[in-house]
Amino acid sequence: MDKRVILFTVLSAIFLTALLLAETTGGKLIQMAFGGGIVFTLTMGVIPFPITFIVTDIINEYYGRKGIRFITVLGMVMVLFALLLLQIEMAIPAAAISPVPDVAFNTVFGVSTRIIVGSLTAYLIGQFVDISVFHAIRKRTKGSMLWLRATGSTVVSQLIDSFVVLFIAFYGPLSAGQIFGIGLTNYVYKFAIAVAITPLLYLVHAGVDRYLGHTLAAAMAEEAHPAPVSATGTGS
Repeated sequence: MDKRVILFTVLSAIFLTALLLAETTGGKLIQMAFGGGIVFTLTMGVIPFPITFIVTDIINEYYGRKGIRFITVLGMVMVLFALLLLQIEMAIPAAAISPVPDVAFNTVFGVSTRIIVGSLTAYLIGQFVDISVFHAIRKRTKGSMLWLRATGSTVVSQLIDSFVVLFIAFYGPLSAGQIFGIGLTNYVYKFAIAVAITPLLYLVHAGVDRYLGHTLAAAMAEEAHPAPVSATGTGS
């Protein structure tokens, strides 16, 4: 099988798994305490989401806008599909011998419509902003400084994502101040993670180059990000 197909399939599987876990576990809030009485309130989705950052950047790098847009839309469809299946599963009564009763199952997976709408809206906006910023930085730096386009695109996109999902999903039950506080801590966490995983991104990038081979990797990156053509028909 073509290495390009295998790589895209593996990256897609990793992305979709992390995304589905982030969406289905995002209703759980966790707290992290730091010195000086500082407490960060975060959604459980902050655990798997960093994985999607890395995969998004790798797909962007080797498959371009078309590749990452396809995965973005596919991810949205799969999340909706998973939520549809969960609705069916919650409608079926648990057996008397079931170790997980209906109340526990439905409490965990009974995501409200507002959370679904907020999460998917934030996901789509965040992903498309990430794509645009990634390509803008890559074009400006002429393909160099991987860390800048990877971190920069994540930092900008997650600023939007962190607040959109919370305001749509939780405004009313939570005050604007509470939402802003949670959103800010989520964003600070994601910002820190985006910076912290930069070495891992380079490691993954090197692993992909090694798997594909330098010639094929360079050809894929060039095809994914073709040089602009001038009026005379030559690359600028």
